[in-house]
Amino acid sequence: MAGGHVADGTGPGELPGSPRGSPAAGDLVTETLGYDGGRQVTAYVPPGRPEAVVFTGDGQGVSRWGGSLVAAGVRSVMIVGVHGLADEGLRLREYSPGFDAGRFAAHERFFVGDVGRWARSRFGVALPARRTAVFGASAGGELALAVGLRHPDAYGAVLCGSPGGGYQPPGAMPGRVPRAYLVAGTLEPFFLENARRWAAALRGAGADVVMSERVAKHGDALWRAEFPLMVAWAFGR
Repeated sequence: MAGGHVADGTGPGELPGSPRGSPAAGDLVTETLGYDGGRQVTAYVPPGRPEAVVFTGDGQGVSRWGGSLVAAGVRSVMIVGVHGLADEGLRLREYSPGFDAGRFAAHERFFVGDVGRWARSRFGVALPARRTAVFGASAGGELALAVGLRHPDAYGAVLCGSPGGGYQPPGAMPGRVPRAYLVAGTLEPFFLENARRWAAALRGAGADVVMSERVAKHGDALWRAEFPLMVAWAFGR
């Protein structure tokens, strides 16, 4: 059942590795919402008043993304992450519409609807689409692309690292598409090809697109290094 939330006592807290009491650290808040028997959502709350917000899957990694922003001196961007399932098969069914349309649709309603409402009510964050982005990497990149294309009224930008191949550009792109920033490594050719395919399709549909290619393998080091650049591009103007 979607809707409702139960605090689980894990937040707020400082980001790992940040000096205690540091004004640049921000806080982490984790609560359990009433989806699929209970699903955790973690928010990185910046030290300054949020001027932009990034929604993401795999929310158990929000501390890493928040840490990347702290290191880059970004003080006004909130990150809200829905925790992903440990079972990789079930995770893919939630993240990519091509595997299980019903499971994807249920998770999409929760991600876009319930979690968005939770962020607004819990933190008072109600920002327009141009100040809201959706982010993900690997399978999470497929989720970012899928919900971004379906909900351009909610997300003005898609930030996507090394997307998997389970979700590919549709034959007919929507009439309205969000801006997009994609990154992939030259040492991950499968994912680089997927990212290039999406960049070409989005440009063909009239989107403002950045396609960044780095000498890097598939993994967290690539995405963490690029994330502050993505955020700066999405909200820096």
